[in-house]
Amino acid sequence: MTCYYYRKAYYRAFWLSPPACAVAEPHSKYTGETRAPLILQNAHRWFFYAGLVFNVILTYDAVISFKNPAGEWGHMSVGSIVLTLSATMLWMYSLSCHTCRHTIGGRLKHFSKHPVRYKLWSWVSVLNHSHQQYAWYSLAAVAFADIYVRQVATGAWTNFYFF
Repeated sequence: MTCYYYRKAYYRAFWLSPPACAVAEPHSKYTGETRAPLILQNAHRWFFYAGLVFNVILTYDAVISFKNPAGEWGHMSVGSIVLTLSATMLWMYSLSCHTCRHTIGGRLKHFSKHPVRYKLWSWVSVLNHSHQQYAWYSLAAVAFADIYVRQVATGAWTNFYFF
């Protein structure tokens, strides 16, 4: 809910800020995110860091999905693809985030003194342009992964192995 992309939709829908293009601001004074309830939006960066923990856990799940039921590595199933795609989309969503961009390159006065951070910041800046698309892709991928795992766990679907 604190993602910059999602904010745009509910700011307009719930707080009429702004209600539409070329329409005057309905509030007499603009306070931004300095008062309740919008001050809670500043928690965005903390949710970003917490989300990275989940990304690591889901990446681990995707990696161990390449084991077969006997515990042997090097096997790939439909579930492996689904979990890997889900984790990948979440990483792309996280890496394209404004907070990630600021964490990597923010507070630097001279990029020339930090060439590695500048290179990473440049890469994340390119991803940042597609943050909206990654938000939707990750939402769909995570939802489908949840459905897939639930269906396989209940025996409704079979997790087919390729090799």
